[in-house]
Amino acid sequence: MSEQLISILALLAIFLIGTLRAVNLGALALVASFVVGSAVLGMDTPEVLAGFPAELFVILVGVTYLFAIARNNGTVEWLVQAAVRLVGGRVAAIPWVMFTISCVLVSLGAVSPAAVAIIAPIGMTFAARYGINPLLMGLMVVHGSAAGNFSPLGVLGVVTNGVVDSSGIAGDATVLFLSNLIFNVLLGAGIYFGFGGRHLIAADRKRHHNSAGATPATPAPRHTIPGAVALAPELTDTEADVLALNRDRIVTLASMIALVVGALVFDLDVGLMSLTAAVLLTLLAPSTAKEAVGQINWGVVLLVCGIVTYVSLMQENGTVDYLGNAITQVDAPLLAALLICYIGAVVSAFASTTGILGALIPLAVPLLATGQVGAIGLVAALSISSSVVDSSPFSTNGAMVVANAPKEQQTMVYQQLMKWGFGLVLAAPLLSWAALTVLAGW
Repeated sequence: MSEQLISILALLAIFLIGTLRAVNLGALALVASFVVGSAVLGMDTPEVLAGFPAELFVILVGVTYLFAIARNNGTVEWLVQAAVRLVGGRVAAIPWVMFTISCVLVSLGAVSPAAVAIIAPIGMTFAARYGINPLLMGLMVVHGSAAGNFSPLGVLGVVTNGVVDSSGIAGDATVLFLSNLIFNVLLGAGIYFGFGGRHLIAADRKRHHNSAGATPATPAPRHTIPGAVALAPELTDTEADVLALNRDRIVTLASMIALVVGALVFDLDVGLMSLTAAVLLTLLAPSTAKEAVGQINWGVVLLVCGIVTYVSLMQENGTVDYLGNAITQVDAPLLAALLICYIGAVVSAFASTTGILGALIPLAVPLLATGQVGAIGLVAALSISSSVVDSSPFSTNGAMVVANAPKEQQTMVYQQLMKWGFGLVLAAPLLSWAALTVLAGW
């Protein structure tokens, strides 16, 4: 049995055992990395751990640490109340606001995990406060960032177009950007109406109708979304207190602004900046920060980092290349193109989207040489298939959503994101391949 096949079977065993027994998948994956790496591949410990995602670890810990402090000192609540009043109290609009902000940030050059790391904690706080399905909010943030992925200014857009050019493939940057944008906007609409958007719209209409119909002598009725905090046209004493800025909130807001500027303008690491801000806030106000470290979801950190370590080991031992080369031997070029899209989706659900595209696009060259598969359509389909699955809880973006969900809902969010992510693994390659390579024929 080949090394590649053994590593694939071990990955299947990880998920099987983790499903049947209450064992953290990340812990299982680290054990599998040790066993397969040392016993099968002959690696020593540093080589086995070379794929441990140190940057992802720092992002998960740093961002959740900072936003735990921000929640404890009331800064996130301040942002929530201010934003809701900015959109006229229309809670139904908030998921689309988060989608749009995430899309714009990534389109302008922010890496998708950085944008999600900034927006997801705020969005998930909105969800908890106003009774919005946390899965709805998390997916809108993730797919908003995915919608901007292949902008000509975006990191993935620049990388993908560069790989296309260096491989001698005839690409089209505009088709790549727009096809991915449209795909994610349609997904966003499906997510919105499928996970509670209709209820939010109905609740907004009822509340505004009741407010408009109130007589001057009668206080405007308050309408409460089930499980949420009610909104009112006038500030209550509690809301006025929430909207007051004290020293800690001002410093925290300044730290968040510095985080955005540092990530977008100076390309500084989001995780390290978040840790720096968290430490400074802890020194400034120890009382509001002493519980923050305990609020980091270490189980999620272990889960994601363990899985990524094992998938990195699979990439290192050539499993991805092994599968890709096997597919290029398929006699039907269109079928081979579909299979390559599936490889991109499956591997990218656990690993770097940029790395997968860099590896798989050159593998498509022999297929394009047949003349039966359009280069523009295949590159777009492969790009969509490999990036849209970042909502998986094993990717950085999905992990950020799980880590910032309320503790009592994290298990539910993790399970639902897993179903959604693997549903996209099955559906996205087929849909994008059919639309862009079969029907459009680009």
